[in-house]
Amino acid sequence: MKKSTIIFLVVAGVLVIWAISAYNGLVTMEEKVSNQWANVETQYQRRADLIPNLVNTVKGYAAHEKSTLEGVIEARSKATQIKVEAKDLTPEKLAEYQKAQGEVTSALGKLLAVSERYPDLKANQNFLELQAQLEGTENRITVARKNFNDTAKEYNTAVRRFPKNIFAGIFGFDKKAYFEAEAGSEKAPKVEF
Repeated sequence: MKKSTIIFLVVAGVLVIWAISAYNGLVTMEEKVSNQWANVETQYQRRADLIPNLVNTVKGYAAHEKSTLEGVIEARSKATQIKVEAKDLTPEKLAEYQKAQGEVTSALGKLLAVSERYPDLKANQNFLELQAQLEGTENRITVARKNFNDTAKEYNTAVRRFPKNIFAGIFGFDKKAYFEAEAGSEKAPKVEF
């Protein structure tokens, strides 16, 4: 064999090995993004599962706070109906999902504010445990969202960098959306007494 043929085969072999490695790296990163998305959904589901118990506990003490309780139930229902697949994380779908979850957060805030008017409820052990679980879940949601954004950033960086961006384009590895702060969250809330 000619020396030039051997060099060509070695270079072609190195390029093929590199291409396989690049593709497999992108697949691994995309799976990490999907896994982190599943973790986010798991924490939101945990919160959705806690809400009926919290509502029922409050119902016993604050039956006439019907509109607040119905608002929580309605927000939970809407939020659990919105499904976003990890493979289809467009900014629009993620914003819709985030908006629905924000409505749940707002409704829960109103529900917890109602508890301030009922000293017996605030002292109820079930309510205190549920409130602590809910606070813990909100913290877990924050951590899951941060981990998702970190993983999506790593993936998006790999998809956009040359020369992997060529493989990403050929094999359909698209950029993933991030969780973003809700509109108006940059302003501090007003506290009035």
